[in-house]
Amino acid sequence: YRRKSLINWSCELSSAISDIEVDRLELSGPTELTVPGYDGPVVFGELTNFAYRVCDSDEKLVVSTTRPETMLGDVAVAVHPSDARYTHLHNTYLWHPFRQTSIPVICDAMVDMQFGTGAVKITPGHSHVDWEVAQRHNLPLVSVIDESGCIIPHHQFGKFQGMKRFEARNAVRHELANLGLLQGVQPHSMQVPVCSRSGDIVEYLLKDQWFISCKKMAERAADAVREGRLQIEPTSFHSTWFSWLENIRDWCISRQLWWGHRIPLYFATKNNSSIWVAAASLPQAIKEASSLLGSEPDSISQDPDVLDTWFSSALYPLSALGWPNKTDDLQHYYPLDLMETGHDILFFWVARMVMLGEELTGKLPFKKISLHGIICDAHGRKMSKSLGNVINPEDVICGITLKDLQQQVVDSHKTGLLSYKEMELALDGQQKMFPSGIPECGTDALRFTLLSHNTKSHFISFDVRECETNHHFCNKVWQASRFALYWSAALGVSTCGPPPCPGLMDRWVLSQLGEATTTVTTALQSADLSLATTALKDFLYAKFCDVYVETTKPVLRDGSDDEAANACQTLLYCLDVSLRLASPIMPFISEQLYKHLPGNHGKSAMLSQFPAVDV
Repeated sequence: YRRKSLINWSCELSSAISDIEVDRLELSGPTELTVPGYDGPVVFGELTNFAYRVCDSDEKLVVSTTRPETMLGDVAVAVHPSDARYTHLHNTYLWHPFRQTSIPVICDAMVDMQFGTGAVKITPGHSHVDWEVAQRHNLPLVSVIDESGCIIPHHQFGKFQGMKRFEARNAVRHELANLGLLQGVQPHSMQVPVCSRSGDIVEYLLKDQWFISCKKMAERAADAVREGRLQIEPTSFHSTWFSWLENIRDWCISRQLWWGHRIPLYFATKNNSSIWVAAASLPQAIKEASSLLGSEPDSISQDPDVLDTWFSSALYPLSALGWPNKTDDLQHYYPLDLMETGHDILFFWVARMVMLGEELTGKLPFKKISLHGIICDAHGRKMSKSLGNVINPEDVICGITLKDLQQQVVDSHKTGLLSYKEMELALDGQQKMFPSGIPECGTDALRFTLLSHNTKSHFISFDVRECETNHHFCNKVWQASRFALYWSAALGVSTCGPPPCPGLMDRWVLSQLGEATTTVTTALQSADLSLATTALKDFLYAKFCDVYVETTKPVLRDGSDDEAANACQTLLYCLDVSLRLASPIMPFISEQLYKHLPGNHGKSAMLSQFPAVDV
């Protein structure tokens, strides 16, 4: 549906943003913050007290606000109906000193009598709470700040027209002081809404936007978890799931951006009539509008806004499989068995996939959600461009010099992604963390390192040095495979089956392989990936390479033909099983080595039968 409503607006992005793209910055008192578009810092964490004169009286009514610039849009002052201090002011009016008009004193139970003076200015054009009060009392809506973050150029705002919002804050205070209405400014703890994408202070603006009603969809999504139809691991996130869905607001899905999926809605006019129609194309829109208007519209145009990225993403389980067409892929693969993602986008993406998937198909898009933690640096700090601790996967895979790492930061500064100060901090951070750059580790070492952590932890500390260690592990497996292939060619062993007459050490390593297979299989089935990597590395590195391979060297060189053949057969069998076990974790090295094992003739490890537990 479309309506004029308060939305979260980023003046820096010139776009509406969703509630979950707004960070709440806690301030304990006066704090200087950097705001995009301002040369110097802006002070927040202050409470301004000022007075309105009561009409036809010498009395004044003092109100408190953290945003004095929005008083230009005040349409009333509210007091609690039980507050005896203001009973005599019920149904009276106050004089607005700048708009030169009167505004009413209203009674509303939402007022906290203990906050400030117990009298609250009502600015419905820039506050969700005030907007609700205005709806209850049928108050007018006055907007003060425009999309660029400046005071709207309107005669009623006088000398403040065109000022930047936070510059107008000081100007309003100054004028109130000149009029004898400023009662003081004091420290105040507060929350400041910050755009997570731009760092801008979020503005609440009245705009026409497209919304989706979410209440019923959210109820179904919550019930799916309560009833066990949808599983979430770890289960500790159940409370987060329910909290978000039980307190959900309607979703603003329109964005004022140049990129994205354009909203498929068209505005058509005919004489004095106008309608919105949904259509996949302009010809279809004209046809739909003509049907509703009785004849072809005089004008028709598509809404220039695009869909919220998270809306487009929420359709992914459907759109990737050909929906709304009833494709074979949709019939076969929907719903998915498992959805794996980071816990930080549980609501951004996952909950919305669940809501839209069930709404549009009657089925949940997946049966289980597995959540991993946030990847942090080696010191447990969240990765941030301004800290210089962001690690690109490509740089770990291919390696990169410190010089090239720092050039990336400089380029980010040149394109405006980093301020000069942030660039300096980032360069210093890189110098300390990667004095010699990042060595080439390869894809499998990176995958193995990430999976070796407890992915269910809220935060995962990533250290490049672990990747180096696991790169050596991959090399160890490679060299052991070359060793086995050399002896298979030398001894004429042409299969990878189990040895016919295993010796003592052969039986020992086969028993270790069996234990590893059981552990890895069970761990993968329960999504305990760190246990799977630990078991795999323990067998291949500690048991197979360091013990068994070393033990077989004299047997292969000096043992009898049968002893050597059994040892070589055991080597090949252990590699065949291990590479299939490792395929989900280290696919590249597994594929490359597996196809060269005797009897495999170019077969793919990932397409081969996964090892049975009773190896």
